[in-house]
Amino acid sequence: MSGREPKRQAKAAPPVAAEPAPVAPRDDLVAGPVVRTKLAKLGIHSRFDLVLHLPLRYEDETKLTPISEAGTGEPVLVEADVIECEVKYRPRRTLVVKLAEGKDELWVRFLNFYPSQVKQMAPGRRLRLFGEVRPGFFGAEMVHPKVRVVEKDAPLPSSLTPVYPTTAGMSQANLRGFIEHALDTLLLDDTLEPELLERLALGPFRECVLTLHRPPPDVARESLDERTHPAWRRLKFDELLAQQLAMRIAYRERRGKAAARMPDKHTLTNALEKSLPFTLTRAQKKAHATIAHDLGQPHPMRRLLQGDVGSGKTLVAAMAALQAIENGWQVALMAPTEILAEQHYLKLAHWLEPLGVKVSWLAGSLKARAKKAAVEAIARGETQLAVGTHALFQDDVVFERLGLAIVDEQHRFGVVQRLALAAKAGTGLEPHQLMMSATPIPRTLSMSYYADLDVSVIDELPPGRTPVVTKLVEESRRDEVIRRVRESCAEGEQAYWVCPLIEESETLQLKTALETFEAMKATFPDLAVGLVHGRLKPDEKAQVMADFKAKRVQLLVATTVIEVGVDVPNATLMVIEHAERMGLAQLHQLRGRVGRGTARSLAILLYHQPLSETARERLKIIYGNTDGFEIARQDLLLRGPGEYLGSRQSGAPLLRFADLERDVDLIELARELADTMIAERSHAVERHLDRWLGHRQFFLKA
Repeated sequence: MSGREPKRQAKAAPPVAAEPAPVAPRDDLVAGPVVRTKLAKLGIHSRFDLVLHLPLRYEDETKLTPISEAGTGEPVLVEADVIECEVKYRPRRTLVVKLAEGKDELWVRFLNFYPSQVKQMAPGRRLRLFGEVRPGFFGAEMVHPKVRVVEKDAPLPSSLTPVYPTTAGMSQANLRGFIEHALDTLLLDDTLEPELLERLALGPFRECVLTLHRPPPDVARESLDERTHPAWRRLKFDELLAQQLAMRIAYRERRGKAAARMPDKHTLTNALEKSLPFTLTRAQKKAHATIAHDLGQPHPMRRLLQGDVGSGKTLVAAMAALQAIENGWQVALMAPTEILAEQHYLKLAHWLEPLGVKVSWLAGSLKARAKKAAVEAIARGETQLAVGTHALFQDDVVFERLGLAIVDEQHRFGVVQRLALAAKAGTGLEPHQLMMSATPIPRTLSMSYYADLDVSVIDELPPGRTPVVTKLVEESRRDEVIRRVRESCAEGEQAYWVCPLIEESETLQLKTALETFEAMKATFPDLAVGLVHGRLKPDEKAQVMADFKAKRVQLLVATTVIEVGVDVPNATLMVIEHAERMGLAQLHQLRGRVGRGTARSLAILLYHQPLSETARERLKIIYGNTDGFEIARQDLLLRGPGEYLGSRQSGAPLLRFADLERDVDLIELARELADTMIAERSHAVERHLDRWLGHRQFFLKA
C-alpha cells in the first residue's frame, strides 16, 4: 500500500451521449506560496486533495480521565489547573509544570520548549493535556503531552481527533484547519448512482469521507486501524475503480488504432519448431497461439509475456518475430543490458539464420563502422530482426517497416523509451508490442497496474529441468563453500561466484569484482577463472561468456550482469556473496542461471551477520520457495508493488488506500464494473475519473 498521492492521469474519456457537467478547477487551493510548497510535499495541490489526505491514526479526546484513574501505557485526556511553572536545570534545561485537580497532582516536563509555551502554562491557567501518564520522581507525570488552554466546563470534541501525515513546518493544527475547511466547503456528492451503491453495499461518498476524518467515539477502532471499516472500503473501491477505468479506456483506445495484420502463415514458425532438438511445452504452445492470434488482428497488440526463469519466453518471442517477418515486416528486440541483448542475439541468430532470416546486432558500444553498417541495413529493410539495447531507439536508427517491437525485462525501461521504439514504425501504422518479464507479476498486480495490457503466462518449465537446491551459509563457513566449489569443478562441472551488490557506486562494485577475481585465482590456482562485469567491452564480455560456455573457464566471477539471459547447462553451482543485500526477485533470477540442464544444481547464499529483519525474511522466503510466482507474491507482501512496476509507475495511477493482497474482492469488483460502465457509456465515468485522477498526464500509451 502506498502512502503517497496517486499520480494524475490524463484520461481519454469514452464517448457519451451528452456533454458531461462542467467540473470545478482542481487547482483551487487558497494559500500562500510557502504553505503551497509545504502542502505539495504531501501531494496536496487542491482542496479535494485535502479531502483525500486521510488520517494515519486517531486520538480519543472525547472523554476526560481523572488523574487518579489514569493508568500507565495508554494515552488519556486529563484536565487540571497550573500551580507552578518553572524552567529548571537538572541536569539539562527543562520546563517543569505542576498541576492539580482537587487533591490529585500531576507533573509535566518539556525537554524542548519555546518561550510562548512557558507563558501558555502560567499559574492559574486551566489546561487539557493529552498524553501518557507514568510514575515520576515526584509522582504521576507526563512528558511532552499535547496541551490546550481551556475554560472550566469547555465542551469536549464529539469525534476522535485525527492525526495526519505531515511535513516539517506544517503543524497538525494548521493541516487539520485546511482539511476541515475543505470538508465544510466542498460539495462531496457521489459520482456513482445510489442504486449501484446499494447493490454493491457501499455507503455514500460524503458520509464515508466524514466518518474517516471525524469518526464518532463509539466507532470500532480496530476497523479504522486495519482499514476494514465500511467507510474505508468505499474509498478503496473508488480508488480502484478510477484506476481500472483509466487503464481499460487506454486499452480500448489502443484497440481502435490501426496496425498491420500478420496472419500466421506457418512457414517460418513451423520450420523453426521442426529444427529444434526439443518440443515446446504446453504453456509455450498456448502463449504462442494467443500471440499469433493477436498479430493477425488489425489493431496493435500490447501483450505482456511473463514466465519464471528458464520457462522459454525467448523461443515464444522468436516465433512471434518469425510470424511478423514471414508477412514482410521488420522486428526489433530490445533488452536493458548489453550482456542480455547479446545473449538474445546469439541465440536468435543460431535459431533463425539457418531459416534465411537476417539478424543484426546494435548496441551503443559498437565501433563506428559496425554501427553504421547495422543502422544502414535496418534502414534499407535488409535486417529483418534487429536485436539491441536502448541504441535501437536513437535518432539515427530508422526502420523501413517496423511491425513488431519486443521488449525484454520491460519493467527496466522507461515509458518514454518504449514509446520511442514504437514510434519508429515508419509506416503510419502502430507496431505490435510484445513485452517480456522474467520477474513473475503477482495476479493482483496484473489485474490492477497492468489492466491496460493483455497478459500471457508461461507457468511450466521444460521437461528434464532439475529443481535447484538452495542453501543458506553464514560467512564464517566460507572454507566449506570453497571446498564445495573445488569438488564441483574437479568433477567437470562449472560454477559462478557472484560478487556482492553495491548500489551506491558502480566504481566500488567494479573494484570488489576485481578483488574477488584476484582472490579466486589465488584460492583456485588449478582452475581457469574468468571475470565478467558491466564495464567490460562487449567483445571482451562475449569472449569470456563464450569461453565459459565452451568449458574453457571453470569458475566465472561475475557481478549481477549475469542476472538474466545467461544459459550454460553445465554450470551447476552458484555462490552469491552478501546475499542479504539483494532483493528477492534478483536472488531468484541469479539462482535461475544454474539448473539449466539435467544435473543436480546448488545455489549457496553466503550471508553476513547481523541480519536485519527484512533481510532475514527475504532469505527465509528464497530458501523455502522455488516457484517464482509464489516468491513474487511474498515479495509483494514484503515490499509493495514498486519493484514490479519499475518505470511503469509513469503510466499507472498509483494506489495509496487499497491493498493488493487484502482487497482482491474489490479489485475484481472494480474491474468488472469499469468494463460495464465504459460499455454503457455512463456519464459516471467522466465524473469519477475527474474526481480521482483530474487532468494530469500519464503515459498509458506505452
